Amino acid sequence: MKLFFQLAVVLYLSCFACRTPKSSAGTVLHQNQETFWKALQQLCGNAYQGTVVAAPSNDTVFKNKKLYMHVRACKNNLVRIPFVVGDNRSRTWVFTKTESQLELKHDHRHIDGTPDSTTMYGGSTSNNGTATMQFFPADLETTNLLPTAGGNVWWVELIPGISFTYNLRRLGTDRLFSIRFDLTKTVPAPEAPWGWKD
Repeated sequence: MKLFFQLAVVLYLSCFACRTPKSSAGTVLHQNQETFWKALQQLCGNAYQGTVVAAPSNDTVFKNKKLYMHVRACKNNLVRIPFVVGDNRSRTWVFTKTESQLELKHDHRHIDGTPDSTTMYGGSTSNNGTATMQFFPADLETTNLLPTAGGNVWWVELIPGISFTYNLRRLGTDRLFSIRFDLTKTVPAPEAPWGWKD
């Protein structure tokens, strides 16, 4: 028990130490996250085509489909990226920057624009990540909505001018998705996602 307590203290202090001091703007984001966020916003307005890097052998959702991401809506603390799969325009990745972390949520809509029963799941960064890679373990809202997704970890690798890779691993299973978008060239923007007014 004593060893466990000592380890807990060490982990707490190490996590506390990795945070940067509050600036005059009130932010405590680590420099890695700030750099990642700036790189994400540099993509605003552009659309890119993607390919499947890894998927379960029985995948029928992404296989043989044209895949596009469109960095369609950007604000200082919010970036919304529709992810178009073939003719399906139901998915939007929603990235949010808070005072202390980055968040990734998945906005799913029906063709009439109404929210899907399974929507706005995802997670927030639990560590500083790197300047080109941020991790989003499933949060409590996701676990309550989708108990089987409690072991989900999403991560995004963004190498400016080269690639944007969206990844999902469900811990304890062989479930792995990885989709890479080519940032070396833009493509025509797809139609607006279902439910978008602009």
